[in-house]
Amino acid sequence: MVAPLADESFGVRSMCTYVETPDVRILVDPGVSLGPRFALAPHPNEYRALMESRSRIEEFADRAEVVTISHYHFDHASPAYTDYVWHWSSLGSAKRIYQRKLVLAKDIQNRINPSQRRRGWLLRRTTEAFTKEVRPADGRAFDFGGTRLNFSEPVFHGEDASLGWVLMLSIIVGDKKVMHASDVQGPIFDETLKIILDEAPDLLIVGGPPSYLSDFMVEEKMIQRGLKNLVTLVENVPTVVLAHHLLRDGNWMKLAKPAFDAAETVGHRLVTPAEFAGRRNNLLESRRQELYNSEPPPEAFMKWTKLPVLKRQETAPPL
Repeated sequence: MVAPLADESFGVRSMCTYVETPDVRILVDPGVSLGPRFALAPHPNEYRALMESRSRIEEFADRAEVVTISHYHFDHASPAYTDYVWHWSSLGSAKRIYQRKLVLAKDIQNRINPSQRRRGWLLRRTTEAFTKEVRPADGRAFDFGGTRLNFSEPVFHGEDASLGWVLMLSIIVGDKKVMHASDVQGPIFDETLKIILDEAPDLLIVGGPPSYLSDFMVEEKMIQRGLKNLVTLVENVPTVVLAHHLLRDGNWMKLAKPAFDAAETVGHRLVTPAEFAGRRNNLLESRRQELYNSEPPPEAFMKWTKLPVLKRQETAPPL
């Protein structure tokens, strides 16, 4: 069983996925967030999606035995403090996610940038009282009966080390393999593409390139490389679930058309996490300006957006 739980196609930032095999139940990258965009606070519809996604992650966390963390951005690893502005997080939510779990996570000592090292250290300090165990997973394999969890060595978060490193995860049962490749952005980096192709998964969940940041934070040539490498993936992997950064762009379908065409040509499947889960895409972030125009937020919500940030973090928005 593979069940996407949260993603841009669900209206939030995330790549959280639940995987269940005959041997073990796994919660992958249990974080969810909203993000800044268009100089506007997230729309109330985005907060509703955030609240619903957080609840869904907690529900599946109750079933999971193992939690995996590819890196320490908060759309991939839930913090253990209260923040209603971006994460809808709390200590109580963190306990439901991590309590009595074996946590297999990115090493906070090696190949990690300062920001993620601080976040990883803080997460461990605030959850160590209730997790079962936390183990560094970089480049390691863990067996649970007939199921193997195989973690890659750290790969770039995108094109280089500026945003740090992430772990890719392969879940192997017999001759079947599911691979979760968060924040590789296409992948942009050709060496990351080679690792995925060498793994030869039957099902790949992969983050697309951040085209909405083109020539702002990411060079356009890198975006094009990520899109080109995505085509190579769909030509070689029977089912590709395209997730995350690319879906923040209102033109994502046009940008991904060569990949959709390639998938159709070879008889492979390319879908979003929502589509894989049998849901309609609910791409809210890219529509934030439109939502403010078509569904103006109520006065109480706008008043909340003007509160000091610390007050907002502690107070749920009126929805």
